[in-house]
Amino acid sequence: MANVIVVAGAGVSGLTSALLLSRNKANKVTVVAKHMPGDYDIEYASPWAGANVLPMADDENSRWERRTWPELKRLTEEVPEAGIHFQKARVYRRMKDETAPGYHPSDPLFHANPWYKSVLPDYRELSQEEVIPDHDSGCEFTSVCINTAIYLPWLLGQCVKNGVVFKRAVLSDIQDAKALSHTGQPPDIIINATALGSLKLGGVEDTAMVPARGQVVVVRNECSPMIATSGTDDGETEMAYIMQRAVGGGTILGGTYDVGNWESVPDPNIAIRIMQRAVRVAPGLAGGKGVEGLSIIRHGVGLRPCRKGGVRIEEERLEDGTSVVHNYGHAGWGYQGSYGCAERVVELVEEIQKRRAKS
Repeated sequence: MANVIVVAGAGVSGLTSALLLSRNKANKVTVVAKHMPGDYDIEYASPWAGANVLPMADDENSRWERRTWPELKRLTEEVPEAGIHFQKARVYRRMKDETAPGYHPSDPLFHANPWYKSVLPDYRELSQEEVIPDHDSGCEFTSVCINTAIYLPWLLGQCVKNGVVFKRAVLSDIQDAKALSHTGQPPDIIINATALGSLKLGGVEDTAMVPARGQVVVVRNECSPMIATSGTDDGETEMAYIMQRAVGGGTILGGTYDVGNWESVPDPNIAIRIMQRAVRVAPGLAGGKGVEGLSIIRHGVGLRPCRKGGVRIEEERLEDGTSVVHNYGHAGWGYQGSYGCAERVVELVEEIQKRRAKS
């Protein structure tokens, strides 16, 4: 007997959930979404992401990232058409950021003895000679960076190969998904992967959802290693990070983490500060020419789907008994936690299916 499933949302979380669910041939999966891979819209966060692996969870909540890394590593080694490549990452710390206000103090990426040192390859602490000026310590490890313009369509293609059907639709209520399965039957289970859309989606309306605005500059200049610093002197919402996307995807210069800011238009003053910080922490990026040496592809803004209290991955039942499995609220770690979270979605779906088989 077929299991009819509708996935609402075609960002990295929705696509990865659909892919893992479609590996069970008894699942008939339909993905419905307003935006699909290839679109660029402020409502659609996934194309704007870096996207890389720089762990953001604390040890207690690290399952999603721990479980995702092996699959991203495998894809990088075995599936070049997915658009992922290895890149050394260097993380630089400033002692004063440990007690500074804002986002950075809670970010476990900058812990001096991080949990991820036993997960990510080639971890080592940097010598003082390797630490950039005005910073106190740092570490290095092997990471990956994803070209989202290649990876999202690749994910979609893998889903299609497994029989997943895609439909454009604008949902005003989670119940709208019940009429959208390609089978013509109402779904047994709905997966809600609508990210920031869950704030206003009828039947969900999660007021814990809030945007964390990220502004970036994408340049043609190549840079290695990937760089992230624990803070800047330009304000508590501003950050310094650099990552080079795979397969000619350009280099991302960032950025901001501005919680509650919905502005979709890039701020030119922030852009200038982003570029100034980038050439300061990586002088070779622009060939020693400063900001003038940067070859700009575009400026961008994405709204990270941040959730107060953390990601929501759980079952909820609608009044008619339809099960909804939520998978949203990933903030800035959607890609690096995608397989771990989708794995949990599959577990919940299988629990629901077993429960119904017994009833």
